[in-house]
Amino acid sequence: MLSNDPYVGHTLARGLILLSCFHINLATGILGKGSQSQDDMHDINNSQLDLREIVFIIQSQSNSFHVRQAERKRADLLKQAQVPTEKPPVILLLHGLSDNEGDWSILPLLPYLSNSFGKNSSWIVFLEEETNVKLSKLVEVFAKFDKRKEWFLGKPLHDEESTIIHHYAFAENPSVFKYPDFTAAWALSIPLVERLANRVRDEPLKSDFTIDLKHEVALYIWENGKGPHLTAVPELCTEPEDFPHAQHCVTTRGVPPFCGQPVNNEDVFVAVKTCKKFHSERVPVVKKTWENHALFLEYYSDYADPSIPTINLGVPNTERGHCGKTFAILKRFVSDAVPKTNWLLIVDDDTLISMVFSREAVVQLLKSGCKCYSNDAPDDMVLGMCLNALGLRVTHSPLFHQARPDDYARDLLAHQVPISFHKHWNIDPVAVFNKWLKDDLKTSASDGLNKSGKTEL
Repeated sequence: MLSNDPYVGHTLARGLILLSCFHINLATGILGKGSQSQDDMHDINNSQLDLREIVFIIQSQSNSFHVRQAERKRADLLKQAQVPTEKPPVILLLHGLSDNEGDWSILPLLPYLSNSFGKNSSWIVFLEEETNVKLSKLVEVFAKFDKRKEWFLGKPLHDEESTIIHHYAFAENPSVFKYPDFTAAWALSIPLVERLANRVRDEPLKSDFTIDLKHEVALYIWENGKGPHLTAVPELCTEPEDFPHAQHCVTTRGVPPFCGQPVNNEDVFVAVKTCKKFHSERVPVVKKTWENHALFLEYYSDYADPSIPTINLGVPNTERGHCGKTFAILKRFVSDAVPKTNWLLIVDDDTLISMVFSREAVVQLLKSGCKCYSNDAPDDMVLGMCLNALGLRVTHSPLFHQARPDDYARDLLAHQVPISFHKHWNIDPVAVFNKWLKDDLKTSASDGLNKSGKTEL
C-alpha cells in the first residue's frame, strides 16, 4: 500500500487518526508567483470558453452511499448542460479513475489527466459530492481567466497559527499561505496540470501518507515559490444556496444528505485506549463529556485500576504507536468477553471520538492474519495497509478531526458539524466538547446548524 511510485503513493486509511511531528523548513514572506493581473484575466482574444473545455471531477468514494451521492451530482450537472446539438462536458467520478487507493490524493492522477484531456480541455474542476454548481455562471467566471496561463483557483483558507496537521509550515506567519476549501470547488488550468504532471512523472512523490489534502495539494503546486499560489475567486462559495448573500455565487454548499436512521446505542461498543500515567488526567475528561452517551464502554490500559475501571490487556504501554493495544482490542471485540454489537468505536483517551469499525471488517481483518510488526507500530498505518490488502475500502469523513479546533481554519469549521477532535494540549477539552460536540439544541457547531443536522451524520 505504501509506495514511492507516483501512481501508488499517498495512501491513507482516511477515517483513522494520523498525526505527524515532521517539520518543513519553508521560507515565509513572498510566496512565489503572485496572483496574475487584471489584464491577464481579461485577455480579449482568449476570453471565449466553451463548457466542453471544462472537465469536472467529483471527489467521490467507492462506498455505495457515496457513489449514489456522486451519481446524483453528475446527473444534475448533465441536466444543466443539456444542449441538443452539443456533446455534454466530461464529468468523472474520482473513485472510478483508478484501482489504486492512493489516487484519492489527486496528485498521482495528474499524468493521466494531462494525457487524457491536455489537448482538448482548458480546465480541470474538482468538486465534492455536496457542492452545488451553476454551470452557465461558472463558465462566465472562468472565461475571465486567460486559459493559456497557469491558474490555481479556489476559495482560500488560511491557518491562524502554525499547526501539526500542516507540519508547522510557515510558523512565523501561518496566515500568509492560502489553500482551497474543497467544498467550494477548486480548479487547475490545463497548462498548470501539464507542468505538474511532468513533475510527478520525473520526481516520484516523496510522501507516503496524506494528512490534510487541501493544504498538501496547495503546497505541492506552490513548489517553494516556483509555482502559483491560490487565486481567490469570490464566486466560489460555501454558503447554502438559499442564503441572501450567496446570490453572486456559482458554487454553494448543498444540504447534507440523509444517511438513514441513527445506529442505536445498543449496537455500538466503545473501547477507550489509555495508560496508567493518564488515568487521573485524561480519563476524567471522558467521564465529564461523552462517556454517559455510550451504553457499552470499556477502558483499556497497561494497569488494572478498579476505580475507573480499566482492563489490562497484557500489552505494555508505548510512547508512540499503539498497534499492539489496538489489535488486542479488536480480538476482544469478537470474543465472548464483551457484548456482541455490529459496531466498534475505538477512542484515544485524549480524543473527543475516533476510529469506527463494523463487526464484519474486524472479523475479516483478524482472519487475514494481519498483525503488528511491533507493539509500538503506528496502528492507523498498519490498519490501513491491512485493510487495503483485503480490499476493504476505508470511508473518509472530513468531520473526524485529528487535531484541536484551533488547528483548523475558522472558515472550514464554520460549515461543518464536527464529529471528533484530538489532543488536549493547551486547551480546555471540556469547553471544546461543550462548544463543538455536545448534542444539545443550545449548542451547535456553527450558526444555522442544530441537533437535527447532527443526527443525520
